[in-house]
Amino acid sequence: MAKKAVVAHPAESQAHTAHRLLEEMIVTLQLPPGSHWSEEGLAEKIGIGRTPVREAVKRLQADYLVSILPRHGLMITEINVHEQLLVIEFRRELEIFISTRAARRIMAADRERLKVAADEIDSAGKEGDLERYLREVFQANQVIAGAAGNPFAARSISSLHAMSRRFYYKHESNLQNLGAMGILHAERARAVVRQDERAALICVTTLMDQIEAYTRKVFQLSVGSLA
Repeated sequence: MAKKAVVAHPAESQAHTAHRLLEEMIVTLQLPPGSHWSEEGLAEKIGIGRTPVREAVKRLQADYLVSILPRHGLMITEINVHEQLLVIEFRRELEIFISTRAARRIMAADRERLKVAADEIDSAGKEGDLERYLREVFQANQVIAGAAGNPFAARSISSLHAMSRRFYYKHESNLQNLGAMGILHAERARAVVRQDERAALICVTTLMDQIEAYTRKVFQLSVGSLA
């Protein structure tokens, strides 16, 4: 039997994989805030060529996760609590828009994907599996943003999601609310699956209220530690 030909992945596919891997490493602090890297170092770390990594770094820069330092490589951005409050302020408006539009427009295939993601989020939250939880939230957010049918809104919220997941990963051990947040994310996703715009609005508003509340709690704790 003839050997099956090996088909090379297109550059876009490798760039997407590089972005996904590097973003998760930044979100989970495996690439610590303030650390300095070269494209070669990142390429070696994830085992993907330098050209796809360069494309991924451009996206990460647009998402405010990486700063390019001319002639000095790149730096993983610091986490700033005050900036995170501004992120939440803008994210709230986009989440409401995207969630209600997704409930109106979601197609059957995306409904199935989102239903699975909702169950996984719920399960990971109850089991206290933070990394799995964040991975499934990432999937659900992508499906909802795509289902909304507005690429401008989807692109705008991408960076806000990434910054929010990293912030949550850093502070979850102090907040101890993974199970409760998992329920809220899952309920929002299930409202979209049911194509219930009113429920989606209620769920996403409740979700963002809680996200803002824990962000303000972290802010107050950081101010108190400086007093």
